[in-house]
Amino acid sequence: MKPQFKQLPGIVKRLADFSSESAYEELFNLLYHPLKKFAFCMLHSNEEAEEVAEDVLITLWTKRKTLTEIKNLHVYTFIIAKNLSLNSLKKNSKNKTSSLDEIDVSFFFDNSTPEQIIIDNELKRRLENAIQSLPPKCQLVFKLAKENNLSYREIGEILSISVKTVDAHLVAATQKLAKIFKEEFQIK
Repeated sequence: MKPQFKQLPGIVKRLADFSSESAYEELFNLLYHPLKKFAFCMLHSNEEAEEVAEDVLITLWTKRKTLTEIKNLHVYTFIIAKNLSLNSLKKNSKNKTSSLDEIDVSFFFDNSTPEQIIIDNELKRRLENAIQSLPPKCQLVFKLAKENNLSYREIGEILSISVKTVDAHLVAATQKLAKIFKEEFQIK
């Protein structure tokens, strides 16, 4: 879990006890982007992912008085996002494709020169293409682990799979990505 999520219990207490709008704003700022990225992994639509993230946060506001009863709010929010995303997929049963422009990859590169910007953008594009080539469940587990820094246990709870299954997905993802990059960069 990322260090900023360690402040969740204090924020939740202020939200539950005092219906604090500033606490809700902190919660929103802390959870919105990770929830949106998670939903995007499932929905492949920026608008739908935003809607899911917003719906999760609205749910937290409406249930604010009972939030202190939830053992792990971080996992709870991802479970809500998963369920809302699955409901959205059922509603829109047709497959959608997304452009690479819609994809938000959170990597920080030192873009000091035009050449470096071109190289960084190419690396980001290749990495995102490689990640997109993973099977959907494998891709989702990989992004939860690497982009959201969730533990195997938390990922297992969110996706309703065992820790060993999470590990197997990550091993498979890592092996496939390594193979893709070895071929792409002709590494022996």
